Amino acid sequence: AERQRKAERKRRAAAVVGDLQPLRDALPELLELEAGARQPRARGVSRRPRPAELSRMSAAERLQLLDEERARFRELLASPAYRASPLLAIGQQLARQVHLDGGGQL
Repeated sequence: AERQRKAERKRRAAAVVGDLQPLRDALPELLELEAGARQPRARGVSRRPRPAELSRMSAAERLQLLDEERARFRELLASPAYRASPLLAIGQQLARQVHLDGGGQL
């Protein structure tokens, strides 16, 4: 308590444009809130960039994403569900992908 009072007196005596101590005091609380809000991700599953972020990807990352999408599309075309009802199969695949990618952020 004495140390805090002494530090506050020192801060008040110094000519400072802004006092950052309240910000420093609040920072651990914010970190705890953010840590509690984060959901643990499944191991080995990384969030693929949204289409708006494709420009930030390297060429190798874009090629890898293209290969993954191509394989997923071929798998869908070969499935019996697609042959029975193409629109339903595509809708289910898209819903599954949106769920896996993190809840439908557009």
